[in-house]
Order: sequence, then C-alpha cells, then structure tokens
Amino acid sequence: MDGYATAQHTMWNQFVSGSKIGNRSMARTPASTLAHTYTMLDSTKIIETLERLTRRIGERFPDSGLYQVSCQLLAIAHQSKVRAEMVARPLLWVRLVNSLLIVLIVAGVIGTVSTVDLTVTEFHFFELVQALEAGINDVVLIGAGIFFLITLEVRIKRTRALKALHELRAIAHVIDMHQLTKDPEHILQRGQATPSSPVRQMSSYELSRYLDYCSEMLSLTGKLAALYVQSFDDGVVLDSVTEIEALTTGLSRKIWQKLMILHADAGVRVASEQLPVVQQGNGVG
Repeated sequence: MDGYATAQHTMWNQFVSGSKIGNRSMARTPASTLAHTYTMLDSTKIIETLERLTRRIGERFPDSGLYQVSCQLLAIAHQSKVRAEMVARPLLWVRLVNSLLIVLIVAGVIGTVSTVDLTVTEFHFFELVQALEAGINDVVLIGAGIFFLITLEVRIKRTRALKALHELRAIAHVIDMHQLTKDPEHILQRGQATPSSPVRQMSSYELSRYLDYCSEMLSLTGKLAALYVQSFDDGVVLDSVTEIEALTTGLSRKIWQKLMILHADAGVRVASEQLPVVQQGNGVG
C-alpha cells in the first residue's frame, strides 16, 4: 500500500506541474493571436484540407468523376483565396476618382450659387415657387450623384463576389449529381436491376467512403463561400453566402441519410454473424 500511495502521489505532482506549465504557456500566448486563430477562417488551411481530400479521393477512386470534380474544386479554392483578398482590399483608384468628382460637383455648386444675383428685392409668388422647385431638383440630383459615387466601390466588389459565389453554388449541385445514383439499396439487395439502372459495383465500405467524400466537399464549398464575407460587410453578399451554406448543409443531410442506412445494415450484418457464435457458446444447437 505504501508503494501504491507513493506512485499516486508522484502522478498527482506530475499532473499539477503539467497543468502549471500549460497555464504559463497559455498566459504567454497573446490573446489577439488566439482570437485571430479561432475566429477567422484561414484560406490556406482550407486549401490544405482540400488538397488532402483530393489526394484521398484520387487514391481510392482514381478514375471516378468525383476525383475530377475535387480537382476543379481545388482550383476554385485557389481562385477564391485571391478573389476574397481582392474583395477585402479597398479600391484606391475608385476612391480617388470619387473624391475628385465629388470635389468638382461641390465646386460647381458653389460657383453656381456665387453667380446668383441676390440684389433683387421683389419676388413674385410664382417665381419663388419655380426657384424653390428648381433648387430642390438640383439638390436631389446632386445627392443621387454623390450617393452613386460613394457606393460605387461596394457595388463593384459585390458584383465580383456574387459572380464567384455563383460558381461555388454550381459546383455544389455538381457534387450532388455525383452522389445522386449512389443508392444503398443495391447493397441491401432489395429488388432487381432494370436495363436502365446505373451500374453499381461498389462495396458497402467503398460506397460509404464515396458518400463521405461528397459530404466533405460540400462542407468545404460552404467554407469557401464564407471567405467572401469575412472582411466584406455587405448584406446582399451575406444573403448569398447564407443561401450556399444552407444548400450545402441540406445536400449533406441527404448524404448522411444514406450513410445511416449503410451503417445500420452493417450493424445488422455484424450482429447476425455473431449470433450463431453466441448460441453455440451457450450450448444452443
């Protein structure tokens, strides 16, 4: 008992010292670094994950169409990194042109007002109404022009982001098309195939891996879409990203329904194979 108590005391000291070292290392880590690491998506990490997934698909299904789609998604991921960075950066040339045009507009208004003859002492009612109407129209037009110039940068970025997001939405549907005919029913051997039935040669394990790869690709597609709103606060783009994330989540849900069927069938088969062994061990003939 003394040796056991000594061993327990030694293990407790090691645990306490390890906890202290971990706490000191966490204390030395800047809070800003931790916040940046776990509150922002890293496009480089997403690309690395997608590269690894593409290699996995190529090693298991080298001649499949899914491997070609994963290569295409990897190329889009590299493009998305560059595009998201471009959307996040300010368009300096647009801001410079806008500033010059706004200065010219304001200078023109000041110049026009300065030429107005203010020495007139009498105004007829209709002349006053016409002058006010013209002034209001000018103010509205000038305000609309300035608003157009101010929002020009946002609209340019929005157009670029929506075009890229449309590409991600399209490839999400392409991924769904590749898993569409991967039905677990042929694994369960229910019914007979017809002449128009698709060729199904995958085993239960291969089919589960194929469906899991599709689910991972859909998840990464949603993450690539989220890169565009990470540093660009625009309601229209955010709605489009939310739509893509809902689309990929819904498609993944369908895939996991198939996976649950496969896993349930695998569990039933394992139980049926173990049942005779158990019965034989209990003396049941």
